[in-house]
Amino acid sequence: MTVSNIIEVEEPHLGDCNMKKEATEFLGFVPQKDIVYNELLPYKDKLDDESNEFLAQIKGNLGRAVQLREIWPGVLFWTRKLSTYMRLYGRKFSKEDHVHFVKLLYELVTIPKLEISMMQSFARLLITLLKKKELLSREDLELPWRPLYELQDRILYSKTEHLGLNWFPSSVEAVLKTLIKNCRPYFPESATQEMLEEWRPLMCPFDVTMQKAMGYFELFLPTTLPPELHDKGFKLWFDELISLWVSVQNLPSWEVNLVGLFARLANDNIGYIDWDPYIPKIFTRILRSLNLPVGSSEMLVSRYLTNAYDISHVVIWISALLGGPSKQTQTQLSGLFNSIASFFHPSNHGRWLMKLMKLVQRLPVSVVKRLHRERYRMPTWLTPVPQSHLLSEQDITDFVESMKQPVLLAMFSKTGSLDAAQALQNLALLRPELVIPPVLEKTYPAMETLTEPHQLTATLSCMIGVARSLVAGGQRFPEGPTHMLPLLMRALPGVDPNDFSKCMITFQFLATFVTLVPLVDCSAAIQTRNDLTQVEKELCSASAEFEDFVLQFIDRCFALIDTSTLEQTREEMETEKMTHLESLVELGLSSTFSTILTQCSMEIFQVALGKVFNFATTNIFETHVAGRMVANMCRAATKCHPAEALKLFLPQCCNAILQISAYEEVLNEEELDKELMWNLQLLSEVTRVDGDQLLLYRSQLVQILQLTLHLKCKQGYNLACKLLYHILRSMSLIYPREYCSMPGGVQQHTDTYLPIKDWGRPGDLLNLGIQWHVPSTEEREFVFYLLDLLLKPELQRLQKHTRGEQDISRDDVLQSLSIVHNCLLGASSFLPPLNGEPVINSMIQLCEKNVYTGVDYDLSGENYREEICKVIRPLLHHTLEHSEDDTKSLFSIIKIINDLLHFKGSHKHEFDSRWKSFSLIKKSMENKLHGSKQHIRALLIDRVMLQHELRNLTMEGCCYRSVHQDLINDLLRLSTSRYSQVRSKAQNMLFTALGTYSLCCRDIIPAVLEYLDPDRTDVTQQQFKGALYCLLGNHSGICLANLQYWDCIALTWPAIVRSGMNPSMSLEKSSVVRLFDDLADRIHRQYETIGIDFSIPESCVEVALKMMKSSNPEPTPCAASEQEELEGRKRQEQKNKDSVKCLNGKVMEIHWSCACLFGRPWKFEQIAIGFLSLMLRDDHPLPSSAVLFFVESLNHDSLLVRNGAISAVSGILKQLKRPHKKVAVNPYDISELKSSSLLVGDRPDNQWLQYDSNRLPRSQQDWNECCFIEKTHWGYSTWPRKLMLYAPLEEQPKQGKTREEMNESEQIIYDHFSDQQFIDQFIQYLSLEDRKGKDKFSPRRFCLFKGLFRNFDDAFLPLLKPHMERLVADSHESTQRCVAEIISGLIRGSKHWSYSKVEKLWALLCPLLRKALSNITIETYADWGTCIATACESRDPRKLHWLFEMLMESPVTGEGGSFVDACRLYVLQGGLAQQEWRVPELLHRLLQYLEPKLTQVYKNVRERIGSVLTYIFMIDVNLPHTQPTTSPRIAEFTERVLARLKPLTEGEEEIQNHVVEENTEGDQDERTQAIKLLKTVLKWLMTSAGRSFSSVVPEQLRLLPLLFKIAPVENDDSYDEMKRDAKTCLSLMSQGLLYSEQIPQVLSALEQISRSSSWHARYTVLTYLQIMVFYNLFTFLSDAKAVSDVRALVLRLLEDEQLEVREMAATTISGFLQCNFLSIDEPMQAHFEALSKTRLPKRKRRELGSVVDTIPSADLVRRHAGVLGLSACILSSPYDVPAWMPQILMDLSAHLNDTQPIEMTVKKTLSDFRRTHHDNWQEHKQKFTDDQLLVLTDLLVSPCYYA
Repeated sequence: MTVSNIIEVEEPHLGDCNMKKEATEFLGFVPQKDIVYNELLPYKDKLDDESNEFLAQIKGNLGRAVQLREIWPGVLFWTRKLSTYMRLYGRKFSKEDHVHFVKLLYELVTIPKLEISMMQSFARLLITLLKKKELLSREDLELPWRPLYELQDRILYSKTEHLGLNWFPSSVEAVLKTLIKNCRPYFPESATQEMLEEWRPLMCPFDVTMQKAMGYFELFLPTTLPPELHDKGFKLWFDELISLWVSVQNLPSWEVNLVGLFARLANDNIGYIDWDPYIPKIFTRILRSLNLPVGSSEMLVSRYLTNAYDISHVVIWISALLGGPSKQTQTQLSGLFNSIASFFHPSNHGRWLMKLMKLVQRLPVSVVKRLHRERYRMPTWLTPVPQSHLLSEQDITDFVESMKQPVLLAMFSKTGSLDAAQALQNLALLRPELVIPPVLEKTYPAMETLTEPHQLTATLSCMIGVARSLVAGGQRFPEGPTHMLPLLMRALPGVDPNDFSKCMITFQFLATFVTLVPLVDCSAAIQTRNDLTQVEKELCSASAEFEDFVLQFIDRCFALIDTSTLEQTREEMETEKMTHLESLVELGLSSTFSTILTQCSMEIFQVALGKVFNFATTNIFETHVAGRMVANMCRAATKCHPAEALKLFLPQCCNAILQISAYEEVLNEEELDKELMWNLQLLSEVTRVDGDQLLLYRSQLVQILQLTLHLKCKQGYNLACKLLYHILRSMSLIYPREYCSMPGGVQQHTDTYLPIKDWGRPGDLLNLGIQWHVPSTEEREFVFYLLDLLLKPELQRLQKHTRGEQDISRDDVLQSLSIVHNCLLGASSFLPPLNGEPVINSMIQLCEKNVYTGVDYDLSGENYREEICKVIRPLLHHTLEHSEDDTKSLFSIIKIINDLLHFKGSHKHEFDSRWKSFSLIKKSMENKLHGSKQHIRALLIDRVMLQHELRNLTMEGCCYRSVHQDLINDLLRLSTSRYSQVRSKAQNMLFTALGTYSLCCRDIIPAVLEYLDPDRTDVTQQQFKGALYCLLGNHSGICLANLQYWDCIALTWPAIVRSGMNPSMSLEKSSVVRLFDDLADRIHRQYETIGIDFSIPESCVEVALKMMKSSNPEPTPCAASEQEELEGRKRQEQKNKDSVKCLNGKVMEIHWSCACLFGRPWKFEQIAIGFLSLMLRDDHPLPSSAVLFFVESLNHDSLLVRNGAISAVSGILKQLKRPHKKVAVNPYDISELKSSSLLVGDRPDNQWLQYDSNRLPRSQQDWNECCFIEKTHWGYSTWPRKLMLYAPLEEQPKQGKTREEMNESEQIIYDHFSDQQFIDQFIQYLSLEDRKGKDKFSPRRFCLFKGLFRNFDDAFLPLLKPHMERLVADSHESTQRCVAEIISGLIRGSKHWSYSKVEKLWALLCPLLRKALSNITIETYADWGTCIATACESRDPRKLHWLFEMLMESPVTGEGGSFVDACRLYVLQGGLAQQEWRVPELLHRLLQYLEPKLTQVYKNVRERIGSVLTYIFMIDVNLPHTQPTTSPRIAEFTERVLARLKPLTEGEEEIQNHVVEENTEGDQDERTQAIKLLKTVLKWLMTSAGRSFSSVVPEQLRLLPLLFKIAPVENDDSYDEMKRDAKTCLSLMSQGLLYSEQIPQVLSALEQISRSSSWHARYTVLTYLQIMVFYNLFTFLSDAKAVSDVRALVLRLLEDEQLEVREMAATTISGFLQCNFLSIDEPMQAHFEALSKTRLPKRKRRELGSVVDTIPSADLVRRHAGVLGLSACILSSPYDVPAWMPQILMDLSAHLNDTQPIEMTVKKTLSDFRRTHHDNWQEHKQKFTDDQLLVLTDLLVSPCYYA
């Protein structure tokens, strides 16, 4: 497909209604929305007929294809055509048709058994049809939601994908999401209620289903319902979900989905929801989600990093909340940016920086989008924003103000300035007068400095972003344009040959600004006109400098060129190519120069032209680097005004060339004269202008061509060929003549017109006034004259050479070929495409629509395309036979063949790169605020030209004719040539061709496979390799080995496997081995399950018939007759049968190839088993021969083959699984309760689900009567409408089948696994080590055993039992793992066994497990944990009661050492965690058992107990509508623990960990026991910090005093474990999210601790406070009392007697000031100043030698506190100088000579001030008075600084 993203361009609203009316009359319908650029093409009047014909064909054929049930190729082909149609004409069909198309595609996408690749291609088209949702309202279209849900569920939560029964492409998830997103607005109004009923039962927060439910809510819930339907929409769920969100504290992964949902809801319903109560909570969570580092601790809970909010959701949410009556959001947003502003400073760097930059970049975009929607967008059916919530002017100003500081800081960030530039671009659209001046202030000095190039590039890229807002000025920023000229002049020195990046950004800067402004000297207008404003006068007089600017720029360019001539840069190197950097500079130079000349007035142009002409003709340049640049400049000049420039250049060059080549010998020289070369080069570039201008000089040009095309020198004739190519091209193509920013070119000022008014004006789509160059008949005749004159003789010459009539040297052949190639390239748009017989059949027309591109082919003359084709093919064969080593000619032939096939005037890759650069420029200059195509004129013209080229390139899937077949076969022959370069070039062309003629792949596959055939002996190694490469394909295109068609795969895969027998295949060559690996890898990566059921349901046919009945345009082939329809059905059924047959045949064939391979390299067996396993599918069983192959491979020698077989056999067992019957039950009948409430959690009506040891099924009868519910989440939330349970045993398929009752495949498996020898060998292989130390419990093997025991009951147990007993006793890692895999498979496989069998099973397993757990080792404990967890997953706990009772049998016995205890707990925890809320009884028993054992000595047991406690209390959550749990509760447990910790809480002395690690009984006092207990409790607090849903704050607070007591102050790793743990706990707890009602509790606890006698505790309170406040910033700020409490607490500690505490308090104050939690107000400043003026007592003179009085007096403490407070104020603004700062600095300096510690503090503060303000000292200086500066300079450089 050609460029698929083209459709997505917004259309302007055609203000001109008459155009619409005319179009409607002509088309017969009102188009939904067509591509407006088509109206501007030179051949626009032909387009309506063309599009109508095309649309009629699509409707007819698509409807017919559906009716005839031909999904492939019919439906697929015509849906592709529909997307091509939309690329060419936009949505140019009536609303009726639009709805038909959408409904038909919706039906197609949701066909249940549709092949995934087809589903994706239909889905992509449907997305395009629905993308512009304003075109279809809810009245026009309604789509059901359930089919999409079923599709999504089938693919994303596929039950069989992990077993390899389904292969989905990786892109499918994204496509489905987008599809659902686009269908969402059209879901019926009842959908919300239905969805809630469907997914609420999944909401069990301990289970993965919670994630599933939230994912579905986020994706499906409709939020665009009109206000009158809100009761059926979000009001049904908003309160429930928002209260859930508010109460979840620890960021589970599904919280992210909730945020996405709320953001969308807020954005779609601005003004209909009151968010005010939640705003502080929203901002607190956003701030937490940025993961900024705070305080001294670096501990972060890991899930905060992985589950952080998606910035794009955050941005949408914030921008939707802005405005409205309360203005609360804006205050919080300003608070957010103030608190994080300092993180933007370039000196800060970390992994959080990317998030901050994203936030800054996307928020303005989002606000601009919202403003566009409110003020500029045409009203649509979507709900408008109510008047009360529109953004006011004041809102916008506040928003821009709050963002300004961070963005300006971000300009110089380490990640580059692009994010900041985009942010500035959007902010400048809103408020240019606020944003642009500060950027200018930074830009002017940056242009002056030479030392900091980074500053220049950063400021220039930001200036480019705001260019349009600056130049346009407008009412808000009228002085903007006056900066234009100074900026241009100052940027010129940036054209600097020595600094590449500076040079490029300067070019970009100049080009951007000049594009917006016509360069005309209007200074005279000041005299002639008197109606000018002051600013306009300034601009007029400044415009006199334009000429100066242009000339200076040209001089700079000449200087640049002089430094980059080839001789200077590379004397010693022989390469003549330009380096990559040089080519970039060349590109920048030529495009900037041509932009400048385009925008010049004629006077300035004349001067510039003269200058360039002199430079070019007075010097002679080498033709590689400098020459190219100069020639490009000349080309740019001639392109602007061809008539004037050609007058100068053409005669000059022609005369020079004729003069030099007047001498005969020149023509045969190997090395040409430099002057001749230079003139030829110049001439070849100057002729790239409008064709009609060249006609005047045609005789001279023909003369030169005849003279130079046959020069001996290769370089010479190449330049001549280029000249020929350019002449032909300029005569034969359609293109715009000019790209000036004003239609009609730049004009001088007159009394009525002033060019200044056009500065920055966007192009006007309705009168763009494009001047097209359309080839005239004269030009056409001249082209054919040239071809007859120059091309014909070459073709005849080559023909003679081929026939052997005339011998030509290789060089001459090459010369002729290059003339032929250039003629073909130049004139290709006049040459009709090749003709021939089409190759393919189908019941539906697969005809191509030829798109008109403005050329009427002249079929009377000869078609040179055909002629060239006739000459080139024989020549190729001749060359390959006689001189295969003439690779240069072969390269040339390959190019010619490629262009014969595809070329019509533009190459696809050139088009793609132009499209890309167009999008980039559009993005950097667009005006998102006003929307609707406010682009500059040059861009709009470019877009129209791209539309023309797109039409030129639309030929994909072209009619595939026999000529094409021949040429493609030639390419294949070249692709297997002897020379690798020829091969790779030909292969690339071949892949392009395959992409264009999509139907030729089937044709070419047999030809490629010939080379791999093992029976052929004449294949060389090179051919073999070439063929493999052809199968592999290139990375973007088609991979032949993996086409999604049965008939292709049936050929290629067996051939690849068989090629192992090919004599020319040698695995000694590493390149061949790598090729096979790549092939296998690519097939595995790209394979998607291929459909075998191609049926189309009736509902789909009905929609198609409706479409066939619609008129305007009438569908062309009418509906199919009944006869045809029957035939179609037959074909389709036949196709289904064929594909099944093909599948089986294919499997047989690979299997057979494998049998032949015996004794060949095992690599091929491995490839074969890989291919075969791809053939497993869930809708069709494998043939029994393949089953046999896989089962036998289980005991293969090669490990890789064994692993492949294990996966495959698990899949086969899944295919053979017998379905179990389910019945619906009413859950309320079972519990005998009728109520159904909205409560969640442990309720009377779900009590019967829980484990109760008194009601366990311990007999056959109980077992049969018990209702087992396997999935753990059912019943925790609401019950589903229909609860499906398994039917009773007698209705299920019979157990214990005999061998006779099995089918063939089952018998094969049964026989092998009943065979003692086979089992012995198999188990032996399984218990080997694969990779030492890397092996883990393997889910694949588990699936295999589960399948065996599920399908065959206990048939194989007798054989496995001895093995299991033997393995359990062996303590080796691999044997233990093997038995763990078998056991977990057994437990899960016994799901449907009868009671007697289950009972026997447990009688066998319990002793085994006991033994295993006593033998457990460090290597195997993880495997056993996985084993038990896997066994308990999704199983009713009552079914496994034997297991649980056995595990609970006293896990911590002390037998076998501490390690075994820890492992047993681990295994038990694995089992219980899977059961979540259904085993409260077991949890209570476990807690009771563990409580006395909490005083464990061993660290590993302590850690494990901590973790187990987390899981025990996990169920005690604080979520809305949740019943108090029946599982253990934290509050009660904490009470009991605190009672035992009494001895520690009462005493005041330091708690030392003086327990020796020995369990000596008896003499341990309470205190020692308490310390041991505390250690375990710490472990529990640490593990639960990240895992539970809600933190239990009140309980934690009671433990806080203890922790503060222990936690050490310094960061020192030598502390013992207990102290480190206490510190970690505090760090994690302080990061917790607090509810607003918890804040007073925490503060009072901290207040109490801060009065403790230990200064360590007082110090730690401060660090705790810092983190806690920052992580809950907005929740604190919304509570005034809390703020004043914190403030009082910190100010009190500022006067603490301990120095460390005082200093920490100062740091804390400074941090709070910096994040704007506190502000520097009068009272605070006065308080500090008063303190700092406390008088100190006079020092008494002491006798020498007497003891110095060390205890600081209270006065000194207070004085120091005051100084610390002042210093905190200064340090709180490290990057700027607020108004209050100079005075405080003066106050501080007075204390420089006080006693210690004051002196120290002052010095430190001053040196910090100096360090952080040094960078921008020039700016900061302005804030001080002269006297203050004197004092400061004195201070900062005074001797004391060094003292």
